[in-house]
Amino acid sequence: MKKWSKEIEIDAPIEQVWQYFNGSLADMQKIMPQVMENDPITVTEDRVGSVHLQKFREGKQIIAYNVETLAYLDTSTEKKVKVGFVIANMFEITAQYELTKLGDNAMLFNYTTTNRPLKWFMKPFLLFSSDKVVQKFVERVKKVAESEYVDIRKQEEVQ
Repeated sequence: MKKWSKEIEIDAPIEQVWQYFNGSLADMQKIMPQVMENDPITVTEDRVGSVHLQKFREGKQIIAYNVETLAYLDTSTEKKVKVGFVIANMFEITAQYELTKLGDNAMLFNYTTTNRPLKWFMKPFLLFSSDKVVQKFVERVKKVAESEYVDIRKQEEVQ
């Protein structure tokens, strides 16, 4: 199993950034544009154990898989969601998104993902994998959140 983790400070309110992980499909697509659908199959009261059918575009191919919520926390100063899924019966993946409030308009975003090959012949692929995708993802979340926050502040100034 391979594990990657990246952390970045974001100049935007925690609630705004949380919407990308806990809101609508349109909000999710702002930071994960390859996600085509995210339809609930089972939703539990505390969110842990909830399952969504997610469809993801990889090039011209659309891959469907069930995403299970493994951990969930939503307080005013700390938010976390951890999901797990299996892609093409080849890899078991977890993704954890943690948000920690630093101030009214600042927060810390930590993204941790694991990838466990389910077939022996897939193990060598992980040996040469880097954290480039993880780094790009945290930077995308920061860019989207901060640019949206600037837009929100501009609209407030006009009103």
